[in-house]
Amino acid sequence: MNKNLKRLPPEVNRILYVRNLPFKITSEDMYEIFGKYGAIRQVRIGNEKKTRGTAFVVYEDIFDAKNAVDHLSGFNVGGRYLVVLYYKSEKQKAKVDAEKERQELEELKKAYGVG
Repeated sequence: MNKNLKRLPPEVNRILYVRNLPFKITSEDMYEIFGKYGAIRQVRIGNEKKTRGTAFVVYEDIFDAKNAVDHLSGFNVGGRYLVVLYYKSEKQKAKVDAEKERQELEELKKAYGVG
């Protein structure tokens, strides 16, 4: 099947957020690990106290990003198991939060018989 015809879940995107990285990891290491799954546009490694051990990896193709998440979540690098997630923009988070609040409100209305 042509990969362009597949439907992807809405949270899938080209930008990955990677946690639990060894603090000494380099950009070259990241390109070597993540580059096996497709062309990478950019790698940004956290270099401040709050962002150490994290990185963003931006793929050229969304299907390559999905393949990387599927294969690298839980992958052992330097004695640490990677947590690889799809990046969620603030806009996406706000949309999800608004929907969740609406559902909770509906449940409360039902529970208390308010219409």
